[in-house]
Amino acid sequence: MGALDGLKIADFSWVGAGPRATKDLADNGATVIKIESRKRLDLGRMSPPFAGDPKDVDGSAFFAQTNTSKRSVTVNLSDPRGIEIAKKLVAWADVVVENFGPGFMERIGLHYQALRKIKPDIILASVSVAGRTGPLSGFRGYGNSAAAHSGHAWLTGEPGSPPHMPPLAYGDVVAPMFLTVAILAALEHRARTGEGQHVDVSQIEPMVHVIADLYAQDEAKKTGNDDIDFLIHGVFPTQGDDHWIAIAVENETQAEALKRELGISSLDRDAISAATSAHDKFALFDRLAAAGVPAGPVLDGKNVLENPELAAAGHFVKLDHPVLGPSNMPAPPYVLHGTPGKVNRAPRLGEHNREVFIDMLGLEADEIEILIAEGCLA
Repeated sequence: MGALDGLKIADFSWVGAGPRATKDLADNGATVIKIESRKRLDLGRMSPPFAGDPKDVDGSAFFAQTNTSKRSVTVNLSDPRGIEIAKKLVAWADVVVENFGPGFMERIGLHYQALRKIKPDIILASVSVAGRTGPLSGFRGYGNSAAAHSGHAWLTGEPGSPPHMPPLAYGDVVAPMFLTVAILAALEHRARTGEGQHVDVSQIEPMVHVIADLYAQDEAKKTGNDDIDFLIHGVFPTQGDDHWIAIAVENETQAEALKRELGISSLDRDAISAATSAHDKFALFDRLAAAGVPAGPVLDGKNVLENPELAAAGHFVKLDHPVLGPSNMPAPPYVLHGTPGKVNRAPRLGEHNREVFIDMLGLEADEIEILIAEGCLA
């Protein structure tokens, strides 16, 4: 049994910020119904890399990794009949999750006060770039917008360089961790009081949260790979094309050990680079770690997938996907010994329409077939 068996989630979220949080819940046993639409495809389904035809909405590896263990239904939220079906999912659920642009849930009549009329103790969890209150409450954007607003872009890069955007929508990764915690806290509150609530998570605040200590200094500056508190803090070349090792030396004991292992007389960076270039990054890591020098081989994607530590931890689970084929999917990065999670493949678009609408919600099969044929459940 998963830790969250019995928890019911109506997941209206898309792309990354919401789905990454509901993935955590689903992988731990919650029943997560992902509400999608062929009329307005989840951008995650159109995000590379793809297996085969990029027009195949079931072939995105990004989507497959972000939506493991969920069920997918299609509901046309521009159709009033679709809204009525969505309300039945709300009545079934413990938690509703959404990350639409501000005002969308209000326009379709599924804002928090409307949901409370359907189910008084419902928990609505919303995630957006800037939250639902304050001067930026109407702002529409993505995780990279949060990188600019939060200071990440300003602090990223080499000293003296222009601001540098992270290579991915980092807000879509950080905010869901806080959203998951907030949902679990709201569920605990409801268990004690019987009260639901509206959980509001922005992307900007979690991103500020994870670098707030840097702004506690008198003046925040770009440092690249350097750290002023360390004698050595950076990456150095090793044998092979574009192979590197990270080395962090914080005291004289570690410094002497580094010089001894590399056969150098000083901590000159050029001398370190010349010495590390003669070694395999993995073999050098083993030597430095044994000598008490904090270091780590810089892993590329192939190295990560083949990492023996991750393999031993069971971090990747091989799942058979109908489009991607046998694929490694990330499991929860923690172990609950008494209630281990179980990762299942991501759903195909609308794969569970009949199972959810007929078997779970108890709607008439003939009615569902008509609504599917007429594009209401599409």
